[in-house]
Amino acid sequence: MIKTALAFSAVLTVCAAAVAQAQTPAADEPVAQTFHIGAFEVTALRDKVNNLPNDGKVFGAEVGTQAVAEVLAAAGAPTDKITLGVDALLVKDGSKKILIDTGLGPSVKGLLIPSLAKAGYSPEQITDVLITHVHRDHIGGLVTADGVQAFPKAVVQISAPDWKWLQGQADMAALIKVITPQVKTFAPGDAVAPGIRSVPLKGHTPGHVGYQITSGKDRLLDVGDLAHSSIISLAKPDWTITFDNDRDEGVATRRKELTKLAADHETIFAPHFPFPGVGKIVAEGDHFVWQPAK
Repeated sequence: MIKTALAFSAVLTVCAAAVAQAQTPAADEPVAQTFHIGAFEVTALRDKVNNLPNDGKVFGAEVGTQAVAEVLAAAGAPTDKITLGVDALLVKDGSKKILIDTGLGPSVKGLLIPSLAKAGYSPEQITDVLITHVHRDHIGGLVTADGVQAFPKAVVQISAPDWKWLQGQADMAALIKVITPQVKTFAPGDAVAPGIRSVPLKGHTPGHVGYQITSGKDRLLDVGDLAHSSIISLAKPDWTITFDNDRDEGVATRRKELTKLAADHETIFAPHFPFPGVGKIVAEGDHFVWQPAK
């Protein structure tokens, strides 16, 4: 059960019309929204709101833009674009202040640090950073505009397969050099902090993981990039997405995990879903729909 620290009901509903409305981007400004998972204080932090054109390059490459437009229209969303949030999650447990992912960073004027300030914290207070995977929209915020460590007192945990993969990318050399002294690797499936365990989610990157947060009987799974669009990824989970490193494996993982999440009624945080990205996956025939938290 999520115990809401703010008035979630003012901005979230469970009806399909509200889900579609939430796809329309809000003002791109710092936002922090706090709730609780058992003893954990958890805060969703906005970094960016992105609009991708419906051009068949990311979503629906194998089915065409018209098929994508039909799915968007059925949800009451604009048909010429797909709106994705880029958000992070802060988990506070006693003296530990754990940030899951860091957004796009200063190169595109990411808002993570101002959102963190809205939650009452500074970058220097972050003790741990957990990375779901090493795509730029999840690790770009590890480095400041001045090219130094954004979270100077934090241990940065990255799965071993993803860290190895990242080190082979020449265009990320500057970031790699800066963060290397902070990095600690783990095997997908390992516990990474008290009450937090990594969950292998294969297909997106070589070591893509989610993070299962557990406190008493309360649980929340940060699903990373298991699903990107709260409309398309759920209505058509078997469509490939070009962001996946292994598209076939990505499809298989998405179908399997969404089915399990729906059956278990598990609360999730999806960093690309409409802010704050907290809710449940609901099975509906051969596909799924998004139910934001109340």
